[in-house]
Amino acid sequence: MGSKRDKIKMSPAEVGAFLADSFKVQVATVGKEGEPHLVTMFYTLLDGRIAFSTYKASQKVLNLRRDPTMTCLVEDGSEYGELRGVALYGKGRVIEDPDVRLKVGAVVGSRLAGLPVPELGAPLDPAFAAGIEQAMAKRVLIVMEPDRTVSWDHRKA
Repeated sequence: MGSKRDKIKMSPAEVGAFLADSFKVQVATVGKEGEPHLVTMFYTLLDGRIAFSTYKASQKVLNLRRDPTMTCLVEDGSEYGELRGVALYGKGRVIEDPDVRLKVGAVVGSRLAGLPVPELGAPLDPAFAAGIEQAMAKRVLIVMEPDRTVSWDHRKA
């Protein structure tokens, strides 16, 4: 008989589906004095990894350039018996590639603007693509490279 933790742990497939169905992530980086810097971001999955855009000069980018340690938390549920979540521990990689920025920016930007969300990498309307490129000009992408993942789904208990 396994522990309660074992009973509520999500399988890798469940973790993947949960992350694919969600779009808000709590992101923690390490501040200059060692303190956690915590923010919530809209994200999409890029090759199965959490990816989001942020301003090049943002505190989280400054923190990651100094120390790439990052934790991400995606969670859901209001009552204890329905709580579920995935915590990812690892490194945040800063990406400046304009093609990758455009792909992720189109998905995340659409969510932010309340527009229909395109498939990641799908061909974009030229006017929409131009607007996304302009919006992403001062931004970078952050991709979470997890070393360890912890999950729970209290609905399994």
